[in-house]
Amino acid sequence: MTQETTTVIEHRLFQGDYRLLKLSAPAVGPLVQPGQFVHLRVPRLADAVLRRPFSVFKADAAGLSILYKSVGKGTAALTTVTEGEEINLIGPLGTGFPMIGKNTKTPVLVAGGYGNAALYLQAAKLPVKGIAFFGGRSAIDILCVDEFKTLGWDVRVTTDDGSLGQKGFVTAALDLWLAEQKNLQALELFACGPNAMLKAVGDRAIQNSLTAWLSMDRNMACGVGACLTCVIKRKTAAGWEWARCCKDGPVFEAREILWDE
Repeated sequence: MTQETTTVIEHRLFQGDYRLLKLSAPAVGPLVQPGQFVHLRVPRLADAVLRRPFSVFKADAAGLSILYKSVGKGTAALTTVTEGEEINLIGPLGTGFPMIGKNTKTPVLVAGGYGNAALYLQAAKLPVKGIAFFGGRSAIDILCVDEFKTLGWDVRVTTDDGSLGQKGFVTAALDLWLAEQKNLQALELFACGPNAMLKAVGDRAIQNSLTAWLSMDRNMACGVGACLTCVIKRKTAAGWEWARCCKDGPVFEAREILWDE
């Protein structure tokens, strides 16, 4: 974990209301692993003590990028940041997605909303390219299809309103595809999105004896495991324990998670 004062080198609308923020971060950028996040001190948010967590979209030796949408006070303030401005961040944080070896499992990515931004680094670094299922409310919410196709992924799209791809939930498309597979044990799932979608993906993985890595969606305050606001129940031999999404996760294997019914 490193603290770094970064410089905004690009900040623009990406698609619809989604924005791309690119930061020059040579200390943090090369350390980022797929599924990790950074904690930003958002400028012009003086009355907020806490930083804001953001999944990393792209990262390299020069810096990193995030994709976000203005949904609250913090992200609304972030939209006012201009190129050349400085932003302090801490990162990379959290436990991300594991890798799988070449010629072993076929990876299956499942993303809801802009969860696919958090899966991009995994898609780029996995030695085997597989299939990616993207779901959203409408066409404007389906991001990065071309970016994933350029990496060599087969991308399948679903939207709630049918404005792009198959109409319906992303898990429905996943179900149809899984039913066609002759060797389910050759698959490994990686998912990021709303909690309801993550639970649905995890349930399917467990029912089919598959491994599924889920990036849990929880509000984070400190980002480093101290405040315990982002805990989930993790199964143990004796029952369950609290696990911190910001430090022990955000990525957990589906069998670890004890969902509150």
